Amino acid sequence: MKKQKEDNRFKIANREALIGVGLVLFNFIWWFGFAYGMGSKDPSQYTYVFGLPAWFFYSCVVGLIVMVVLVIFFVKKYFVEVSFDDKGDDEK
Repeated sequence: MKKQKEDNRFKIANREALIGVGLVLFNFIWWFGFAYGMGSKDPSQYTYVFGLPAWFFYSCVVGLIVMVVLVIFFVKKYFVEVSFDDKGDDEK
């Protein structure tokens, strides 16, 4: 049996999927850390930022901004355009 050459598109797709999973994990850790780290005390002790509890502001509002910036950075820096055309059709 001939060993087929692995398509480079799969390596690219796997790398980009791992980047996506890493971003999701970072987002969850960020959200969880601020939401439960700052939000676990008595509500009478909360501090407020722009009228929102600080834990909510940092976990949801700032977290959204950080994630948007990170996603834009990773897409521009590490994601590449891949052709969906089957390269093997010409050789058959």
